[in-house]
Amino acid sequence: MSRIFMKGCEAIAESAVRAGCRFFSGYPITPQNEIPEYFSRRMPEVGGVFIQAESEVAAINMVYGASAGGTRSMTSSSSPGIALKSEGISYCAAARIPMVYANISRGGPGVGTIHPAQMDYLQATKASGNGGFQMMVFAPASVQEAVDLTYKAFELADRDRNPVLILSDGVIGAMMEPVELPEPVSDEEIAAIKDQKSSWACIGHALEEKRSWIQPGQWQTSEMERANRAADELYKSWEKDVMVEKYRVDDAEVILTAHGISARIAKSAVDHLRKDGFKVGLIRPITVNPFPNKAFEEIDYDKVKYILDVEMSIPAQMIHDVNAVVRERIPVRDCLRSGGNIMTRDLIIQTVKGFEEE
Repeated sequence: MSRIFMKGCEAIAESAVRAGCRFFSGYPITPQNEIPEYFSRRMPEVGGVFIQAESEVAAINMVYGASAGGTRSMTSSSSPGIALKSEGISYCAAARIPMVYANISRGGPGVGTIHPAQMDYLQATKASGNGGFQMMVFAPASVQEAVDLTYKAFELADRDRNPVLILSDGVIGAMMEPVELPEPVSDEEIAAIKDQKSSWACIGHALEEKRSWIQPGQWQTSEMERANRAADELYKSWEKDVMVEKYRVDDAEVILTAHGISARIAKSAVDHLRKDGFKVGLIRPITVNPFPNKAFEEIDYDKVKYILDVEMSIPAQMIHDVNAVVRERIPVRDCLRSGGNIMTRDLIIQTVKGFEEE
């Protein structure tokens, strides 16, 4: 398979096209603008549909409609744009509609800065909308991983009939790296995928046939509880899908933990600290929802002195999931940047060495 040099946002879009995405609707916002821009050029080439909507709210509801018709569909935005889409995302989850979306995160609070940040973790993993629904959330640490996880996201969305989120940031979105792109699904495969959804999709039926129907929002109380119980069983089944990278943890006395671009920087810090004689390792959640609790349960708490949570967010957000599984067996400390300031290897190294000197 040939390698090609691509920007992160464009690589996500191309991977989606190759996964069979044939509908995209979005609205401009930095730093994700290259995703809809790329789709606007690419969709006509594959017989798909691109729409620049009049707003984020319109964009997500167009995706809701296209996905309800059985078409693999996607949208993307950045931070405040995702917040505007949250009601439509909730509708998709409630109606069990498979769709994929990407958040190329920017800084906060509020509308914040257009620069890269990781301040949407809690929104992504705990409250992407109303109603208590959950999604699988992927946090790529490279352009190649963004490609692979986007492709996989469409398969999992269809499998579960549930939204899937690619949680990235402006660094991954803007950087260029060589990637190997997956083989595109064929037109025949796309048709077969859509045909498999005919039992539930709103595709139109003859009057004498039983109509497919997307469950409306005004349910009876008993139906709502039944739907919530079914969703709960779905969420519990995701344990088998958890992905995590464990790097040089076997003899580690200090464990760094981070996701996305911060984890990539932390991994480099691990190697430099090792050269200086510090036994440091890294646990990198690739799925941040569900969280890789097992990786933290397997830590040797008699050997490891503390965990250092590394994030481009102030206050820290992923640290709450780390604390929930560590349960005060050892200290959980943090190393943080925000406001568009990129995490640096030197800061991580200085933080670790500073703690060691205490």
